[in-house]
Amino acid sequence: MGSRVRVWLNRTYAENVFFMDQLRANPQHRAVEIHATHGDADSPVLAAADTAEPEPEGLSPRGYVEYALDLCARRSIDVFVPVLHQAAIVAHRAEFAAAGTALLAPSAEAVAVFQDKATAYAAVESVGVPVPPWWRVRTEEELLAAVESLEEAGDRACFKPAAGAGGVGFRVITRTPFSLAQLNGFPGPDVPLDLAVAALRGAQEPVDWLVMPRLGQPEVSVDCLTGPDGRVRMAIGRTKNGRRRGFTLHPSWIEPARLLAEAFGLRHLSNIQFRMYGDRPVLMDVNTRPAGGLHQLSQCGVNAPWAAVRLALGEETGEIVPPFLGQDYTVVSGPRPVRPVALPQQRTAVEAAAHPVPAASVSAG
Repeated sequence: MGSRVRVWLNRTYAENVFFMDQLRANPQHRAVEIHATHGDADSPVLAAADTAEPEPEGLSPRGYVEYALDLCARRSIDVFVPVLHQAAIVAHRAEFAAAGTALLAPSAEAVAVFQDKATAYAAVESVGVPVPPWWRVRTEEELLAAVESLEEAGDRACFKPAAGAGGVGFRVITRTPFSLAQLNGFPGPDVPLDLAVAALRGAQEPVDWLVMPRLGQPEVSVDCLTGPDGRVRMAIGRTKNGRRRGFTLHPSWIEPARLLAEAFGLRHLSNIQFRMYGDRPVLMDVNTRPAGGLHQLSQCGVNAPWAAVRLALGEETGEIVPPFLGQDYTVVSGPRPVRPVALPQQRTAVEAAAHPVPAASVSAG
């Protein structure tokens, strides 16, 4: 059994409680001490960590780097997994290394390329990975031109912020006028074109959208682990088709993901997403961080978070091939604890009803 490994996860998404679980369940039975910071006192990652503290608010990117360097020194952090301010942090990799902390994050150049989806699509095309038709849109005229071009080709247009994470801001353009139908049932992604145009016309701040065709299923997220030497050690696809999930090692998904990881310096853990455009896979997005669903690879007998920490520490993992591909599955949510809240000594029944103690749950997918 080796020495204790100290890992820090800064402000991150709730699903990383599973990342922590896998670090502790590592097959080498190494002791792992996890520190977490977050701006939300009720984030379950704070309760799941061994030690935790709130993050300071209002810091500039450079100010956050200084805070992070100080925390790494105070806590003797061996491996830092940055999500918040990732770009600023990786630009100072040498300073963290001098403090004895390895960054589990890609190169500064890779983070810069994939922060902006339009820049990323142009770069990806240059190395031969297929992407869907796309337009960068900042005005109502540009939006109308992009939508008309897509509709003439028989496609449905959709848009999302050129810089953003996950599905935030994703909408599908429809020509159907707004009506009671949009107010029945659960909210959906469709937005009438005239409302989108009116929003652009009245925008009080700059708009920067990526407009593209609505892509088909399946969606395949390839989780990649790449060593500091730039060589991919693991590439496993997680498939999604409606509620049904599964795994794949098919070259049509895996080969372009490996090419991107190695060509652009996507060191350590990254997630590369594809969907179908017609009858061929095309790139949808590249995440320069561990995916929220990374823990699902445990269904294939793979502990990717621990393998990534080992590589960050300079240990060699060799090629990681899943011993089996787990059966198709779906994901469900479940409760996770939050940190205790300090309550007044006495609370009346009326106060308790008006201000209940908050509870939190976390999605498993």
